[in-house]
Amino acid sequence: MSTSSQPFVFDEFFASGKEESISPFLTSSSRRWSKSLSLKVSLGAAVLLAIAFGIYSFVPDLSHLILLVVYFLVGTPALIDSIEDLKSFEINIDVLMTLAALLSVIIGSGFEGALLLVLFELSAAMENTVTQKTKGALSHLNKLSPSRAFIITGSGEMKERSVKDITVGCQILVKAGEIVPLDGKVIRGSSFVNLSHLTGESLPLAKTIGDEVQAGARNLDGTLTLEVTRISSDSTLAHIVQLITHAQEAKPQLQKFLDRFGEKYALSIMSLSLLFALSLPWIFPALPYLGKEGSIYRALTFLIAASPCALVIATPTAYLSAISSCAKKGILLKGGIILDALAKCKGVAFDKTGTLTTGKLKCESFEAIVATSNPSLALAIAASVEQHVVHPIADAMIAYAKSQGIALNDVEDFTSIAGFGVKASAKINGKKETVYIGHFDFVASEFSENLRKKLQGYSRPPSLEGRVMSYILIGDELFTAVFIDEIKLDSAAIVKRLKEDLGMDVCMLTGDHKENAESVGKKIGIDHIFASLRPEDKLQKVASLSQEKGLIMIGDGVNDAPALTRATVGISMGKIGSATAIDASDVVFLQDDLAHLDWLIKKSHHTVVIIKQNLALALFVILFATTPALLGWVPLWAAVILHEGGTVLVGLNSLRLLRRS
Repeated sequence: MSTSSQPFVFDEFFASGKEESISPFLTSSSRRWSKSLSLKVSLGAAVLLAIAFGIYSFVPDLSHLILLVVYFLVGTPALIDSIEDLKSFEINIDVLMTLAALLSVIIGSGFEGALLLVLFELSAAMENTVTQKTKGALSHLNKLSPSRAFIITGSGEMKERSVKDITVGCQILVKAGEIVPLDGKVIRGSSFVNLSHLTGESLPLAKTIGDEVQAGARNLDGTLTLEVTRISSDSTLAHIVQLITHAQEAKPQLQKFLDRFGEKYALSIMSLSLLFALSLPWIFPALPYLGKEGSIYRALTFLIAASPCALVIATPTAYLSAISSCAKKGILLKGGIILDALAKCKGVAFDKTGTLTTGKLKCESFEAIVATSNPSLALAIAASVEQHVVHPIADAMIAYAKSQGIALNDVEDFTSIAGFGVKASAKINGKKETVYIGHFDFVASEFSENLRKKLQGYSRPPSLEGRVMSYILIGDELFTAVFIDEIKLDSAAIVKRLKEDLGMDVCMLTGDHKENAESVGKKIGIDHIFASLRPEDKLQKVASLSQEKGLIMIGDGVNDAPALTRATVGISMGKIGSATAIDASDVVFLQDDLAHLDWLIKKSHHTVVIIKQNLALALFVILFATTPALLGWVPLWAAVILHEGGTVLVGLNSLRLLRRS
């Protein structure tokens, strides 16, 4: 066994500096087995129960032995939990179910009792799995931010330290490709940084001396020296962690009604059973306490008839069927209760970058401003230079050239000026020319006097709505390339169906600039647009809309995580979405295909209808069987058949949700 797989002993674990949440006494393989252990045990017990029932007529002794194992697997935790509830003077539907299962053994219905316990444990395991999702969100946030950083001492030396030990005013070095570990101000160097997961900004931003850079930003192409402005506990990422925690605490508790009903129902049934067992001989003097016609027998029959097996599976089976149907369409739901929340929502809020748009730039046009040569030649040269760069604009330029059928050439003397642009040398008609590509100020500093004269009267657009411009200088010729954040093909159709078919109120919440957001909104039919939102602004807006009408929030970035958690229902993208957004959300579209969003909302409404039908059916069967049981009209075996029949009908009704249409 390798050293890495050995478990820590107690003292070694704390000396290692690892998180206390990781058990020091488990190997990696043990941790994998322990994950969702209660769910695995209950599923295994269900298989054993089916085997025991199947062989009962042939090998009854073996069947009883297997049934005993089932009771041990699912009955032990149920019994322990029930004892703990009773110690706290809490009588709920769980206590009643456990009692009914155990009493069923006494009256010779061991299979029914085992089934009740298996269903109980399955439901509890699923609920426990769903409630742990927020821990995963916070874990991914911690992974996003480096735990160590290089500081520059007063003597100019570099030393690696934990970010927790770095104070305000320290200087840290962030190399190209690294994640910024702490919030800081640039004091040396320049670079492009990617803030899309923090702010929703779709484009890399140039950072030079004096600019602020947030923790969690990715440094793309240059080396930056930052003066730390906030310690790790006050950083931008730490702030987002706090927002997620607070949002999770404010999440609506959708099962309060069912919990209150369960407590009253369980206490009532148990009290009535005891009352009937003691009082029936007083009402009917000829009725004995014991025997098949006795009051205890009738009270136990009443308890079995009234046991909430059908009630218990009324919601889980419907949820499981709906979840399975959604999974076939690539939609992951973190618990069936999400369907209830979806059905109550009247509004939908979209993030822009990566949700309504691809999050990738697309070259819209390549035109000459001052030139005599063919723009196709200039495009070939520009794309040839950009193939040496890792940058969204470079990728878009190369893709555009290839779409035009333009072959790339070799260039020489390539240089990247971090935060400004690139330059290189290329041969044009046998003559070597210097090529500059970047924003206007960078390129303009290289204009010749001849070109400046030709550009007299030229007024460059201060800002093109929803577009980014890059300038290309080749000798004395100037070209411009225009880029847009590409809108997903089906975005407009999705918004239209939500508004017209479902009557949903649709809005956009984004950290991107107002011009970009409004441009996208107009094209896809969204009228209500809220732009330039910080994570806390987005959270506040989502909280307000969720309280007002119930809100579905759809996003993909780290900055969306608090809002996704606070929304009535949070939906994230599985492929392009950040791990934090995926873990903080309630629903994940695994293929990033929002075309099924309206289908999902309709499925949620159908699920709610099925659950109501199930509950009505379960209660009807209970009411129909319980009173005749007390009068002696329904023997125990008939009560069991009625009870199980209601359970089967509820299950079959739930299976209707498996249909994908």
